[in-house]
Amino acid sequence: MSNADENGSWLTGNRVYPQIAARLRTRISTGVYPVDSLLPSEAELGREFRVARNTVRRGLAILESEGLIVTVPSKGRVVTGGRDESTSYRYEVIAGELRDAIKRGELAEVPSELTLRRRYSASRNTVRRALAVLEQEGLIHALQGRGRFIRLKSDDQ
Repeated sequence: MSNADENGSWLTGNRVYPQIAARLRTRISTGVYPVDSLLPSEAELGREFRVARNTVRRGLAILESEGLIVTVPSKGRVVTGGRDESTSYRYEVIAGELRDAIKRGELAEVPSELTLRRRYSASRNTVRRALAVLEQEGLIHALQGRGRFIRLKSDDQ
């Protein structure tokens, strides 16, 4: 492919990345890249548009800020098409469900890492990251060698 689009228009000027975003936006809206499909890699798009990967990355950032695509680690950029739901990381889902249960008063204690790993079919690191989010939010606290506990409003630790 060349630096020209489907109509033969060349990418020119010193701010090419908005033009890349516009071309990709058109491809998404016309179904060339349907919802839930992967976009080509930065390297492939760079070759297609004959620009540096950083320029492509800046164009993709525009689409991501518009909610048309999301970056999924180890997968690439996935087309969402602007739908309301966003792709969440597994730890965010776990933290969200635990947060809701804590706020509704459904949890008397924080389940063990092993229990959470089994319940969510998640890795130890994923569970620990979810628990770290809840600790940062002040909903739970850890006591060395004793475990994690739901923080009561009167807790100062």
